[in-house]
Amino acid sequence: MASLAIPFEHHEHEAVFTVEESRGIKAAIPGEHTKNLFLKDAGGAFWLVTVPAEMRVNLKALPQAIGCKRVSFGKPEDMERLLGLTPGSVTPLGAIHAEPGSITVVLDRGLADAERINVHPLRNTATIGLSGADCLRLLEEWGHAPLIAEIPVQETA
Repeated sequence: MASLAIPFEHHEHEAVFTVEESRGIKAAIPGEHTKNLFLKDAGGAFWLVTVPAEMRVNLKALPQAIGCKRVSFGKPEDMERLLGLTPGSVTPLGAIHAEPGSITVVLDRGLADAERINVHPLRNTATIGLSGADCLRLLEEWGHAPLIAEIPVQETA
């Protein structure tokens, strides 16, 4: 990030694996907090979808929003092979390890437009804060064409 002159803030903290576990940390760090869905579509393509941490994604409507067929959660071994990450440490920054074209990174439109989003720096013991635009710049620098989409929200009962 330094070589591209991208401003960011770095925060060390205890390991967190879920949105629930990270609530206390989030309260101390300003900006939009994120969660990531590592998915595989019916055609075998992999997707990394980054959304606001509290969003409940409508997985049935998601394929239409991002332009694919039915999706399911990807396997941890595929995540490690493609991104070099394990569950709990998933981040759009993992795309630095992915061959261009091996995975499609999707950023929720609200995050793409945000002044500050918070993501893991390839491990779940720290948080990096940067702008949504700068996150997109990094993805492009690493050879990915990130998709910005209106992610469908699951209706509450």
